[in-house]
Amino acid sequence: MSGIKIAAIVLIVAGLLGVMYGKFSYTKETHDAKLGPIELSVKEKETVNVPAWAGVAAIAAGAAMLLVPAKR
Repeated sequence: MSGIKIAAIVLIVAGLLGVMYGKFSYTKETHDAKLGPIELSVKEKETVNVPAWAGVAAIAAGAAMLLVPAKR
């Protein structure tokens, strides 16, 4: 399988996930302090919204990469 086909499949899967879920969240560690034996840390939960048009564009780009024949 060529690299272009793999990239196309990854784009299609990422686009489908973006359209289906619409957002994802992750935890980011922002502050860290060590005072002798005491350790303090602050973690923030961040949410990223994925626009629907970006998911559809990724699906279309992946499909185009699969359907258009490569020049040899």
